[in-house]
Amino acid sequence: MEHLLDGYRIYREKRWPELRALHRSLAQRGQAPKTLVIACADSRVDPATIFNADPGELFVVRNVANLAPPFEEAPGFHGVSAAIEFAVTQLKVDHVLVMGHAQCGGVAAALDDRPRNPHSFLDSWISLLDTAKSRIEPHAHDATTQLEYESIRVTLENLRTFPFVAEAIEKRGLNLIGARYGVADGGLELLNTVTGQFEPVV
Repeated sequence: MEHLLDGYRIYREKRWPELRALHRSLAQRGQAPKTLVIACADSRVDPATIFNADPGELFVVRNVANLAPPFEEAPGFHGVSAAIEFAVTQLKVDHVLVMGHAQCGGVAAALDDRPRNPHSFLDSWISLLDTAKSRIEPHAHDATTQLEYESIRVTLENLRTFPFVAEAIEKRGLNLIGARYGVADGGLELLNTVTGQFEPVV
């Protein structure tokens, strides 16, 4: 914890003076981000850092393997779905970016053939990758990479099952975007919706 507090002290000394006016404005007028980013909770993949974004620019939801479930009305606590609803219906974001990444531990776990624990929150969550997993070559040498790409496509499909997302796409042009970040090389690829392929951002 002391390491974090040291970081905070550096922030207050060096960054806060630069951001004070921005934060005062954000506090007075509220947030109005244009983009919802659904990213992995992996500590190496921070959307604000990757996109050089200031506070207030991105509404970020992070979870294991950057997933969004399909729409469902079952009772329970649906944190990711609630965040998506808030971003789309209240903040009225223009874009929803699903950002996967290389060396994803959640994807690797989904490829593990061990029996799943019915009492495990994690095992239940990564079952959302089953559809994506069924689309890849099961014994390919790059199965993890294939599943990283396919999981982004499936999550985009799941987003479209939410009635308020579909309505926002139809009525105000909400844009769904897929991307994959390279942890080792810092490269970013975007999903081309016409070709269905991921293309590097240059």
